[in-house]
Amino acid sequence: MRSAAVAFLALTALASAKPFTLDQVLSAPFPSEMIAAPAGGAVAWLLNERGARNVWYAAAPDFRGVRLTAFTEDDGQDIGQLTFTPNGKSVVFVRGGDLEFIGHPDPNPVSNPEGVEQAVWIVSPGEKPRKLGMGNSPAVSPKGDAVAFIRASQIWTAPLDGSRPAQQLVHIREGVSTDQLRWSPDGARLAFVSDRGDHGFIAVYDATAKSLTYMDPSVDHDSNPAWSPDGKQLAFLRIPTGGSERGARTAGEPWSIRIANPADGTGRQIWAADKGPGSVFHAMAATNQLLWTAGDRLVFPWEKEGWLHLYSVSTEGGPAAALTPGDFEVEHVSLSSDGKEVVFSSNQGDIDRRHVWRVSVNSGPPQAVTSGEGLEWSPVTTSRGIAFLHSDAKKPARAAIRVDGKEHDLAPETVPPDFPADSLVVPKQVIYTSPDGLMIHAQLFLPPENRAGQKHPAVVFLHGGSRRQMLLGWHYMDYYNNAYGMNQYLASQGYVVLAINYRSGIGYGLDFREAINFGASGGSEFNDVEGAGLYLRSREDVDAARIGLWGGSYGGYLTAMGLSRASDLFKAGVDFHGVHDWNALRGSVAAPAGTAVADATREDSARLAYESSPMASVKTWRSPVLFIHGDDDRNVAFSETVMLVKALRNQGVYFEQLILPDEIHDFLRHASWLRAYKASADFLRRKL
Repeated sequence: MRSAAVAFLALTALASAKPFTLDQVLSAPFPSEMIAAPAGGAVAWLLNERGARNVWYAAAPDFRGVRLTAFTEDDGQDIGQLTFTPNGKSVVFVRGGDLEFIGHPDPNPVSNPEGVEQAVWIVSPGEKPRKLGMGNSPAVSPKGDAVAFIRASQIWTAPLDGSRPAQQLVHIREGVSTDQLRWSPDGARLAFVSDRGDHGFIAVYDATAKSLTYMDPSVDHDSNPAWSPDGKQLAFLRIPTGGSERGARTAGEPWSIRIANPADGTGRQIWAADKGPGSVFHAMAATNQLLWTAGDRLVFPWEKEGWLHLYSVSTEGGPAAALTPGDFEVEHVSLSSDGKEVVFSSNQGDIDRRHVWRVSVNSGPPQAVTSGEGLEWSPVTTSRGIAFLHSDAKKPARAAIRVDGKEHDLAPETVPPDFPADSLVVPKQVIYTSPDGLMIHAQLFLPPENRAGQKHPAVVFLHGGSRRQMLLGWHYMDYYNNAYGMNQYLASQGYVVLAINYRSGIGYGLDFREAINFGASGGSEFNDVEGAGLYLRSREDVDAARIGLWGGSYGGYLTAMGLSRASDLFKAGVDFHGVHDWNALRGSVAAPAGTAVADATREDSARLAYESSPMASVKTWRSPVLFIHGDDDRNVAFSETVMLVKALRNQGVYFEQLILPDEIHDFLRHASWLRAYKASADFLRRKL
């Protein structure tokens, strides 16, 4: 009876797995940038609905989501850098431009002859958005009367009521770093970062005196200013010049935390990282790397124990208290409105997922807020509970709030009714061994109809970054949210899909992220790619003659590495905007020229970088490949694909190409993702 019941359940599952299209599996809107109003009475977030990006808002007491903006076109115009006004009733945001590479010409992926613009806007419930001025990186004054922002690397300001045009507030010799404008609590001073190349300063503009003061200037790189609640002190990070030289990834000259007097710029060190692991600074996902909390303590990230954790230290100095010890990593950190606790996501106890935790700013251990087989991230505290973004293996990412132990989605109606959640598979955690002995985590997607004895084509998915981690559900980044949907689609088409978390990615500690000889210093990640192919070849449900690769950016690099070094194992691949020669990407600047030793080091590094690139082994490349690249890519030069195509053409290797004029690296248009994925699926179908 039991075997009959199992067979019946299996047949029922197969019957429920209805076919779906790429359009359907990529139709769910993607939420990001969850923020809370200063007093916690409201939250706002972004929603990308098939390329139409809009600001959403939910307020107490019911926290029911409403759309604040009404952009309807898949026009490639990004929205981001959300911030609330002090009263929590309006949201300031930036629309247009490339929010990753601010300062570059604004991307125009629809090739609009009239061009595009990047501007700061404000919107309130029930009102139309108003443009405040051209620029980015808005910082609303605590007085609630004005917003400061950056235009052409200088600081401008505009009244929130639109009563007069924006005007320049500060002019400095060097440019102002984006997204690091910080008003003092009384709105009388504005701190910012002036990045000057080989060093960087914290500067404070006094609006009353109309004066500029530099905080404890040095030859080092200062950043992340954080005001004390009374506005009389300013904390910041100091990263030593040369402290993170190329190759000095796990240890270097220790970074430190300093506090300055904004009135005269004098400063003092209150804490410094120990030598050894953690002495090279590694950032957390947060609006600022220093959180000035209640009780005059500073919370910050540190890798002292080989994992990215939260610590706190008194502003008077002394030892740092470990808030989140253990073999896991923190991510997506925010401070509660009362400054007494920190909420964050981490993979504690569930290394291939994310859950929400909370911890006192004084001491640990952290307390779990969420758990289970879903994923939760980007938590913020509100007057009713903790809001966050969440997903699971089948249900796409949504905004939610947890009140009195119960969760509810803030805008459930935004998920299309034909989204194929019931037809998706639940990926399984797989841990395999690379040829050099390293244990690698991966997610295995099996076809819904994976009958005993049936052999399927298989593909290995390679994420980009490489500082990324694929998870057991819909991802918290838009690029990999799309990739997860593509992997689900490939599984539905009969492929066995293995999404691997190769070395140099996040989630598994400092030593894994800073793996020996990775990237341009040896390409050791190829071991993990080869190991994935060997694992798939050993499975009874995989046709060993039909294993392929696909990936983007760093994943495109590893796709090309696999095809060039192991064409016998990998029969075809799709390479999205991959790196093909590390020297072309990095400019071969491994050591300063000028001495025989330095020049020799420079030459040795350039030689190793080339040997670690697909171009070095292109002569053994035989497998067909599809190249996909936008020619306005600001992350990986379009010439990387031009160069490799020329080499493959010269030796008669079959390739196809999909070139997207005026698209950037992380495609801005939903239509571009659909076109690229449909071309990829068609290519893999024909070649595998």
